[in-house]
Amino acid sequence: MTLALLQTALELGLISSITVLALFLSYSMLNVCDLSTDGCFTLGASVGAMVAIAGFPYLSIAAAMAAGILSGFITGILQTKMGVDSLLAGIVVNTGLYSVNIAIMGGASLLNMNKTVTVFTKMEDLLSGGAKDYSKLIVIVIAVAAVCLFQRFFLKTKIGLAIRATGNNPDMVRSSSINPVMTTIVGLCVANAFTGLSGCLMAQYQKSANIDIGTGMVTIALASLLIGNVFFLHKSIPVRIAGTLLGSFIFRVVYTVALRLKMPAYMLKLISSVIVILAISGPYLKSRLPLMIRNWKLKKGGPDNA
Repeated sequence: MTLALLQTALELGLISSITVLALFLSYSMLNVCDLSTDGCFTLGASVGAMVAIAGFPYLSIAAAMAAGILSGFITGILQTKMGVDSLLAGIVVNTGLYSVNIAIMGGASLLNMNKTVTVFTKMEDLLSGGAKDYSKLIVIVIAVAAVCLFQRFFLKTKIGLAIRATGNNPDMVRSSSINPVMTTIVGLCVANAFTGLSGCLMAQYQKSANIDIGTGMVTIALASLLIGNVFFLHKSIPVRIAGTLLGSFIFRVVYTVALRLKMPAYMLKLISSVIVILAISGPYLKSRLPLMIRNWKLKKGGPDNA
């Protein structure tokens, strides 16, 4: 594997890690499985692409995050005010966003940004010499660092602590005169803002936005999150945030290796599913391993049979 491939894997992994951080907030902290991630990612990509094409690359970042906030708000309202199950609410919003995204892209399913000024081309213009080769990485690192710092301090604020408490014990939060409806909606809005930002960066990174750009992102983000949890599940919040970044990078490296082995592109989704299964079942199988070995020895008439 060449250095260029590792850099690409790092860049894509860091962009995806912003969505993983969104899932960390909604799934790990708020205990809500938000299945609108795919549609929200595409929403951020389409809104960001349209604003960038209009000539406002920096504004595209804010617009994509605002669109993500709106998506999270609708998902939260469905869950808390209309009695829709969290899983079903995410599915409904994700389905509706497909039509919304097509409408935002002017009825097209693909937006070409080859001649569009983006935040990446802006950074490239600021650099000179060999530093230009790292212009994309610099932009992505700045974005990821900003999201990590925001999330680190946000979770220590009063509303952040309330969100964490809501995920742990909503009944206790309710008895403490904290409105779990408000914490759920705020948590989903912040999480989806991250997802929208991730989609916007991905569209500008690959110089195109298509209606399928977010397909499978919830699986990728969940796999990356669970990989990070394998190493840092019971650690402090900053360490767990760092674990999500590591998980995203590891996942992208696996993707890169699979591509280098000339595995068909249609098999990559299966790889994502297998990684999720291994990450979820791994701790359980590890705890059951001694008993499985003992039972195997008993069946074979080993020394433990005595």
